[in-house]
Amino acid sequence: MSAPPRVHRTGLPHVLIVEPAVYRDGRGFFLESHNSSTFAVSGVERPWVQDNHSRSGHATLRGLHLQCRRQQTKLVRVTRGEVFDVAVDVRRGSPSFLGWTGCVLSEDNFRQLYIPRGFAHGFCVISESAEVQYKCDDYYDRDDELSIAWDDPQIGIDWPVEEPLLSDRDRAAPTIAGCFEQLPTFSY
Repeated sequence: MSAPPRVHRTGLPHVLIVEPAVYRDGRGFFLESHNSSTFAVSGVERPWVQDNHSRSGHATLRGLHLQCRRQQTKLVRVTRGEVFDVAVDVRRGSPSFLGWTGCVLSEDNFRQLYIPRGFAHGFCVISESAEVQYKCDDYYDRDDELSIAWDDPQIGIDWPVEEPLLSDRDRAAPTIAGCFEQLPTFSY
């Protein structure tokens, strides 16, 4: 069994940066990107039911996305390239409502971002291209997905690109004010 990952707290409650133990030698490296027993020791465990994998070109921005009724916890990592990954607390009534945190995830730093339910997620590719993989603890439901404007001034994310490549859906996403009633409610 590998050593448990190192877990670093962020400025948002329960959003964590996870650094798995990486074993390197002349051949390359080995790591456990997930191990139920060692991750549980670090408080990073969910019953993961779905894995997703995306590839995107430079300056692509995906997000901000969340599911409202079928909320998802995500464990995000990058297997090729580099992204600026973001979590935003969108739980109505939360003490940290609209707070955000971001970190660089890359194929070189092996970091993962643990994003709990009730948080919107987005990322921007800062390398030539990037492949992002993430685990989810509930299934994707297109009818339940909500997009929030990536550049909402109420949130104020300091993205590393000024003119990102966006999907039509993300380009038309409402601000928090335009989708407030759909957001999940904070519960203790």
